[in-house]
Amino acid sequence: MKHYSIAIDGPAGAGKSTIARKVAKHLNFIYVDTGAMYRAMALYFIHNNIEAKDKDGIEKACNNVDVSIEYKDNEQQILLNGENVNNLIRTEAVGNMASASSVYPVVRLKLAELQRSLAKKENVVMDGREIGTFVLPDADLKIFLTASSKERAKRRFLELKERGISADIDEIEKDITERDYRDMNREFAPLKQADDGILVDSSHMTIDEVVETIIKHFESIR
Repeated sequence: MKHYSIAIDGPAGAGKSTIARKVAKHLNFIYVDTGAMYRAMALYFIHNNIEAKDKDGIEKACNNVDVSIEYKDNEQQILLNGENVNNLIRTEAVGNMASASSVYPVVRLKLAELQRSLAKKENVVMDGREIGTFVLPDADLKIFLTASSKERAKRRFLELKERGISADIDEIEKDITERDYRDMNREFAPLKQADDGILVDSSHMTIDEVVETIIKHFESIR
């Protein structure tokens, strides 16, 4: 039985997770939030006082980290060494650490192995930075989802505000721009559009419009 895979790549704040979840739900596929997996590893580094620039410390720590995905009541749970950390990984500090620590090949290789094994067993929609170029280079559909840095900062600001967290929109955009640079310029598996990827700029699109666009592309190759 063939298993389908859809890879959705793009920069921070492009809406990949939201879009991927909706596409997966529509198609009855498994949604794999790879960004949350990186954030879980970053949370471990933070809790153990390992700085992003401490390459040796991060490489050693990877041996003690187990990140897995479990579904309970149709909700994805990110488990860090067996503990559900869904509510701890969505801070700016964790996001910045995830971006900074993901430049190290050992971090990406450890998580890529789990992500590939999931795709072999299930129909998946997987979002991240290098799914179509590195993790699942043979994915059936590859989408590169982006939006302007200003629009991404606005979305993030509104998301934090809705959760009762105060934030400076200019600082958010600065963080996003810096994260873009790190992701696009890292030596190992940098963020870029796959040669056979489809560019979708969501700057002036609604969530439903983006979802509909991706589903149409998938149906055309199914």
